[in-house]
Amino acid sequence: MLRRISMVAVLFAMSAPLPAAELSVGSVERLPAVQRALQFFEREREWILQQQIRATSIPAPPFHEEERARYLEEQFRALGLEPVRRDSIGNVLGTRAGADPEHIVLLSAHIDTVFPPGTLVEVRKQGSRWVAPGIADNGAGIAALLALARALQESKLRTHATLLFVANVGEEGEGNLRGMQALFSDPALRRRVRAAIAIDGSSHERLTAKALGSRRFHVTVRGPGGHSWADFGLPNPIQALARAIHRLAEVAIPPRPRTIFNIGQIEGGTSVNAIPFQASMKVDIRSEEEPEIERLERALRRIVAEAVAEENAVADTKRGALTVEVKVIGQRPAGELPASARIIEVFGAVDQHLGIKTQMQRSSTDANIPISLGIEAVAVGGGGRSGASHSLQEWYDPSGRERALKRILLAVALLAGVEEE
Repeated sequence: MLRRISMVAVLFAMSAPLPAAELSVGSVERLPAVQRALQFFEREREWILQQQIRATSIPAPPFHEEERARYLEEQFRALGLEPVRRDSIGNVLGTRAGADPEHIVLLSAHIDTVFPPGTLVEVRKQGSRWVAPGIADNGAGIAALLALARALQESKLRTHATLLFVANVGEEGEGNLRGMQALFSDPALRRRVRAAIAIDGSSHERLTAKALGSRRFHVTVRGPGGHSWADFGLPNPIQALARAIHRLAEVAIPPRPRTIFNIGQIEGGTSVNAIPFQASMKVDIRSEEEPEIERLERALRRIVAEAVAEENAVADTKRGALTVEVKVIGQRPAGELPASARIIEVFGAVDQHLGIKTQMQRSSTDANIPISLGIEAVAVGGGGRSGASHSLQEWYDPSGRERALKRILLAVALLAGVEEE
């Protein structure tokens, strides 16, 4: 005989602990299968660390995650997930069946890094820290995902909802959340997912339930090009971009909602004595609210067009005038869960029970996609400490990782419901 234990209603307020929430988490934590799963995190620390080192050692540059995906596909099968498959975009999916296949709790970790092809990835130890590009972002998230899968398998913990494990591509940079975009483009899956947890980086306190929106652009100015001496006076794409950049720097940015505008990359020209035939820049706009992103996009397009027109007006355009192309290369939707969302209440209750001070954050993560679709989703850390993120000296210290894993497992148990013999 199986009995279902779930948190039907969690009465939780971030400002005031309530006994009802404490009792619900505590009663689930005392279940024998949950206890076995929690003990796994303590007992298998070295296995979890070795999984992190192994996954990190497999390069996964943007749009080239295949080798790491193959490794995780093997691990998903070895950990008893069934079925395991890779979708058309490269996401690895593994299912842990629950009593109800129509209700899904999704657990994910992105497998791509920010580092380009050819980056040397060699994990090395420095004191209590492990150093390598991507060791924390997202080596820590991948290790947590695998640890949770194995803990559930070995403890024989059965859930009412079905658990879907996803090692997804395309979270970083110009990946534009393509893994999650593709996953949630399936209407049947979208309908079944009741909660989603994206595990990203380190920390055991972070709870990202607010999606930071962004839009990214590649602006390219083209012209005839020529010799700096013989063709002096022809329109210059770099000079047009310079005019635009100067004016963009003067665009008013409001303190609220928090908004940023960044020119992160410029390219152009072939030689110091040649008038360039092309110049380009990449621009990142982010805001807590979509209207601000749209306002700044309009300003960007207007200013660039004016700058090109002005360069053409003062140049010799008989051999050709400048043209401009503004291409959207990334778009991440903004959104925010209400404070009453069940997934926030669950994590709040778990944090209260574990003595964790919840750090509510707004960020751009894989959770942006489900949040924007009205699905309850958060991003959390996989535990431990880290620093120098997105650099060749990125480091990770696994001390205290078990607390984050315990936090996620208890939240999953409450969200999915536990069926115990």
